[in-house]
Amino acid sequence: MIVMSVVTALVLLALLTQAGVVAVQRAFPPQGRMIEVDGATLHLVDIGPRDSGPPIVMLHGASSNLEAMRRPLGDLLARDHRVILIDRPGHGWSTRASRQDSTPQIQARMIDEALGKLGIDRAVFVVHSWSGALGARIALDHPHRVAGLVMLAPVTHPWRGGVGRYNEIIATPVIGPLLAYTITLPLGYFVTEAGARNVFLPQTMPDGFVQDSATPLLLRPREFIANAYDLVTLKESVAAQVARYGEINAPVTIIAGEPDKTVRTSIHARPFAAAVPNAKLIVLPDLGHMVQNAVPDLVKAEIETMIGNIAPAQAAAD
Repeated sequence: MIVMSVVTALVLLALLTQAGVVAVQRAFPPQGRMIEVDGATLHLVDIGPRDSGPPIVMLHGASSNLEAMRRPLGDLLARDHRVILIDRPGHGWSTRASRQDSTPQIQARMIDEALGKLGIDRAVFVVHSWSGALGARIALDHPHRVAGLVMLAPVTHPWRGGVGRYNEIIATPVIGPLLAYTITLPLGYFVTEAGARNVFLPQTMPDGFVQDSATPLLLRPREFIANAYDLVTLKESVAAQVARYGEINAPVTIIAGEPDKTVRTSIHARPFAAAVPNAKLIVLPDLGHMVQNAVPDLVKAEIETMIGNIAPAQAAAD
């Protein structure tokens, strides 16, 4: 009887999860176009004028999608610049063929291929959090693509500890998918907003952020599992690329805060800035992890300063 009760509960939760997936996807449909690359289908939104200098490519962090970079910063930049927002492989409306394609190295190759198909030779990359490691990897492996790199509260170095026991469990074969396809979505509705509020601290989360950023898409099983794989493999990935940071030649601007309790500036932004030849570090007091939300005007000004310096620097190099 106990076994039957457990099985029945799991079946009901699985059915509830599938109904929830349908509801979430109807509430947050794709907003852009799909690009096929080797191992993934990438969803991207391409906005802003086309004749405005190098395009700006925006890459979101963990537990999110391109909407987290679009509002307010992406829309603000798109008034004067071409802005390309990309759902990382496995996130938002992007898919990936293998859950194990979770590393910055693999995702950098996929994004480079997508930009090539769009006919974009060089771009300024704006990256947040998890994508700090991704932006660094693009600059290392595909330097021809990077006109400049703006990093917001970036992950760049190994850290002490893990990434949460629940991520390790979700990334475990059999057990992880079982949980993801039964209880993650129903429970997630009760904890998503509180989790988002914690990431903003000491700032206050804007009203409506969870809906405006399409955060509930994360609760879909396939994305929740992909996100867990991204997180549990990240430390090993950054450890493997740290020694190469001195090879990055593109101009880099890093904006981070203290106290950022999600990604410690002392562990990531400061040592990265010290290792990269052409790096500018801006550390703001009383700034949390969501830099693009807290100081969008400052970030926009730094991006435009970088763009303004790129053309003269390129002309001098030529």
